[in-house]
Amino acid sequence: MDIKSVKFSTQKKSDFVLTLNERVSNYFKENKISKYGNYRMYLKALFMFALYLTPYFFLVLGGFTNIWIIVGLYATMGVGMAGIGLSVMHDACHGTFSKIPWINTIMSYSMNMLGGNKDNWVLQHNVMHHTYTNVDGMDDDINAPAFLLRFSPHKKKYKAHRFQHIYAWFFYGFMTLVWCLPNRDIKQLWHYKKSGVINTQNKKYGQMLTELIIGKIFFFSYMLVVPMLVLDIPWWSTLLLFVMMQYISGFILSIIFQPAHVMEDAMYPLPKEDGKIENSMLEHQLHTTCNFAPKSKLFYWFVGGLNYQIEHHLFPHICHIHYKKLSKIVKETAQEFNLPYNSQPTFAKAIIEHGKMLKKLGRS
Repeated sequence: MDIKSVKFSTQKKSDFVLTLNERVSNYFKENKISKYGNYRMYLKALFMFALYLTPYFFLVLGGFTNIWIIVGLYATMGVGMAGIGLSVMHDACHGTFSKIPWINTIMSYSMNMLGGNKDNWVLQHNVMHHTYTNVDGMDDDINAPAFLLRFSPHKKKYKAHRFQHIYAWFFYGFMTLVWCLPNRDIKQLWHYKKSGVINTQNKKYGQMLTELIIGKIFFFSYMLVVPMLVLDIPWWSTLLLFVMMQYISGFILSIIFQPAHVMEDAMYPLPKEDGKIENSMLEHQLHTTCNFAPKSKLFYWFVGGLNYQIEHHLFPHICHIHYKKLSKIVKETAQEFNLPYNSQPTFAKAIIEHGKMLKKLGRS
């Protein structure tokens, strides 16, 4: 089933959609604030870029020979990578980092600076994941390699999946390492071209492919070639440190994103034969998304508000700095219309519940 044939209901409980949108709109009007980022976003961006780039410049300019200092710098860069992805790039790609479009564009290319590809990510995340959350065959976020992980009850089950709740955590760390490999992005971009998903953007395939290749050359040049030339350690040590940095970043990102949808509370709806999904798009997000750790201010700050995944999926065009305040409006409105509002009290609890869901998907 292709992207054009899948549609959401425009009738069922439309009062919920109208009421929620009106209340959220009134929140911004009454408080006279913008739905975009403000000085807090800019300060956070400076911090996250410093967390990533400062260790890099120490590495290539500092002349360090102590391997433990070098390991520490690479590890810090891994945390910085995750921070940029969660708190800067993510909002920028949604167009909410700033009310100025060209600033969002520049910040969104931080994805390329980190080894990924901005265009692919927008297509996978903004277009497919946000629209068809947890819909098998449409949401690439639950399309893990079948022989490794099973994130949907509609996916084929293999014997190895019985143990995925044990080994999944190890593979989570490879997420950004896979992202930075050129063959993966080229293959994915071609898939989006054939499926017509690229047509949702204002770019041609050739332009996207050119930017992809240039971005990969730039990333591997400054992140692998330069350190191999200047660091007084064997080239293979630099390669291992690069993998370690990617692993730290990938693990952080995975354990933030996975508990938002691969949970027992989340639904995995399928389109009917005519391509229609039973709920409206906003209701669909409530049924397929979960929050966690709503009371932790530091956690909320570092993960770019993505512990409020429900608010993010309902209002991806609003900057994450507003999610905490909006969550009260969303929760009350959902309860008023007898709709779910799934939330785990702590991050630890969310991780435990995610592990339970992995076990369930591996055995049933």
